[in-house]
Parts: sequence; structure tokens; C-alpha cells
Amino acid sequence: MNGTDEDEYRQFVTARLEPLRVTAYLLCRDWHTADDLVSITIGKLYRHWPRVRAMEHVDAYVRGMLTNAWLDERRRPWRREKVTDEVPNLADADAPQAALADREELLDLLAQLPARRRAVVVLRFYCDMSVEETARALDISVGTVKSQAARGLADLRGYATGNVSMKGEKA
Repeated sequence: MNGTDEDEYRQFVTARLEPLRVTAYLLCRDWHTADDLVSITIGKLYRHWPRVRAMEHVDAYVRGMLTNAWLDERRRPWRREKVTDEVPNLADADAPQAALADREELLDLLAQLPARRRAVVVLRFYCDMSVEETARALDISVGTVKSQAARGLADLRGYATGNVSMKGEKA
């Protein structure tokens, strides 16, 4: 990579590092894993930067890379273990207790969604990507994005109202 490309790459990564990290956290719900996913993504991005920077929707492509890295990690057997103790997030120490409880509840509900459905919900509604951008990022059809988003929102509503248990059975 030449000097100009490397400077552009550094500027891109510097500007988007924190949003990528937050997106990764929403997908995996663990800050350490989120940091690993971002590292994997920016490493792959570095190798392919000359080709990627010429794309029309670089941000969407990079979020797709991040989502695919997360899906790859979930397939690995050692990622199936569950973390039981969480380190408190000091950034949230000043937040009101009700807002913190709502946020934790939403994250718990989001964690109950199947991997692809969670990826669609995060990309569509947190990253504010269009249906077409989400389909491109995940390499799935527009119809699949629409159905997974609808099912994901329905599942979240069902979990939140208690009409569906966390395991998916009707209450």
C-alpha cells in the first residue's frame, strides 16, 4: 500500500473505531470480544483497503465485514462458553438506574435472538442501514432482511411483554 492509501486508511479507521466497537458490542455483548472483532475487521480492511476505498458504500461494507467476523467467531466451539461475571461499565455509572435497567433488559432481549436475526436487527435499527444495504452487508436477499427484521422485532416485543419466554415458547 502506498503512503496516500495508508493515510486514508488511518483516517477512516480513526474516525470509525468507536462506532465499530459499539456495533460489535451490540452483536456479541462482551467488550473484550467486541475489541477482538474490531481488530479482526480492521486487519482485513487493511489488506483490502485499495479495493474497498473505491467502493460507493465503504461504511456499510465494513459493518458487513464486522458482522461476518462475529458470525465466524460464533461458529467456533470455544465461543460457546457463557460469561457469568461482568465488569461494571464505568461510563454508565452516572446514568439513572431506570435507564440502565432498560438498557440491560434490551441487551438481554437482543441476546436471545438467533445470530442472523440479531445481525439484521442491529444493522437495520442501530446502524440505520437500509434494507438493501443490510442485504449487501450480510450477502442475503432483500426479502430475507425484511422477514428477519420483522421476526426479530416480533420476538423482541414478545419477550418484552412476556407473551414469549426467553426460549421462544408461548407463555
